[in-house]
Amino acid sequence: MNGNGANGAADTKPRVTIGAQYLKDLSFESPSAPMSFNELETRPEIGIDLNVEARPLQDGHFEVVLHVTARAKRGEMVLFLVELSYGAVASVPPLPDEVRTRVVGSEVPKLLFPFARGIIANAVRDGGFPPFLIDPIDFDALFERAAAAQTDERRQEAGGQPAQEEGGGD
Repeated sequence: MNGNGANGAADTKPRVTIGAQYLKDLSFESPSAPMSFNELETRPEIGIDLNVEARPLQDGHFEVVLHVTARAKRGEMVLFLVELSYGAVASVPPLPDEVRTRVVGSEVPKLLFPFARGIIANAVRDGGFPPFLIDPIDFDALFERAAAAQTDERRQEAGGQPAQEEGGGD
């Protein structure tokens, strides 16, 4: 991630290295098979849930795990359900807490996502369905939403109001 930019100046992005990537958990279910294969021409309803979990290990290393749940339904019939936990051990250089939190919560998941996406596509295909490719994810936006939700939660625990409801002084 480090190098020289177009103008010859060093990039300001911190160098993150992934020491290991691993499949922590994978589940594929097709509870309505073989009936689910009757109407493959009809587009199913697709739902995707994604969560990023990060925890410090030691000496600047973090475990980052993408939890992805993908489901397809046609009416009340569940065609398939895939649950994936895909992890990595990432080495992050010493950084201010705010920057390190963003790197671990946004930059590392960006590196892991293509691998998780491929595992899900293959599991769905191996389950008898057309490959299912998850659209690209804006991990920066997810990180911002999660950070805002944590801030609101802390304010409420402290007896304050959520940010959008704040008025004058407390």
